[in-house]
Amino acid sequence: MTQEQLSSIILPKHIGIIMDGNGRWATRRGLERSEGHKAGANAFRRICDYGADLGIEYMTFYAFSTENWRRPPKEVAAIMKLFRDYLEEANEREKENESRGLRFHLIGERKGLPSDIISRLDTLEKNSADKKVMTVNLAINYGGRDEIVHAFRELARKAKNGAVNPDKITEEDIADNLFTAGQPDPDLIIRPSGEYRLSNFMTWQSAYSEFWFSDILWPDFTTDDLDRAILDYCHRNRRFGGV
Repeated sequence: MTQEQLSSIILPKHIGIIMDGNGRWATRRGLERSEGHKAGANAFRRICDYGADLGIEYMTFYAFSTENWRRPPKEVAAIMKLFRDYLEEANEREKENESRGLRFHLIGERKGLPSDIISRLDTLEKNSADKKVMTVNLAINYGGRDEIVHAFRELARKAKNGAVNPDKITEEDIADNLFTAGQPDPDLIIRPSGEYRLSNFMTWQSAYSEFWFSDILWPDFTTDDLDRAILDYCHRNRRFGGV
């Protein structure tokens, strides 16, 4: 995106991306599905860095859903290996992440993830906790409905302990107990691959998000595609239920 374009638009503060189409990308090329996930990981790095360069404050990447555990064990194992490799690389790139000001944050359930991946995630979150340019939410073992259940359980515990009056629970109370507590809701949600659904992504937070769909498979998603999505978003009229 040119400086002239950037100066003439208001960027979305928060962009959510459903990274979809890795398996189909590989299948169309006669490759193992794991090769598609590798290519998708490269696209993630590319788009994440570019988002920070543009000045996006928050980006949430849907990497692995609670439903993805149903995939063949071989594919799940390959995805977990990619997470290990990426997290190890990200921790090794601490200086580069620091120069970009990237703060990493897991949204999703730690329970169920391999312990070594949790350890790498914890290290990455700790090392980047003070960065302020862009927050990168990694949605791993994540489901939108599961997140809402998690929030209600937290509120139920607080109500049981007398810290919360059940009759006075507000939308803000629920938002404060989501994995994205303290963050703005996504202004724009992008889904490549030709699918037109959220697939359990940010179910609560997406109530007033704008959506941008594309037939591009995620590994082929470029910075130019992100530019197009953002520029299209900037021409939307967001009324939030008003006139």
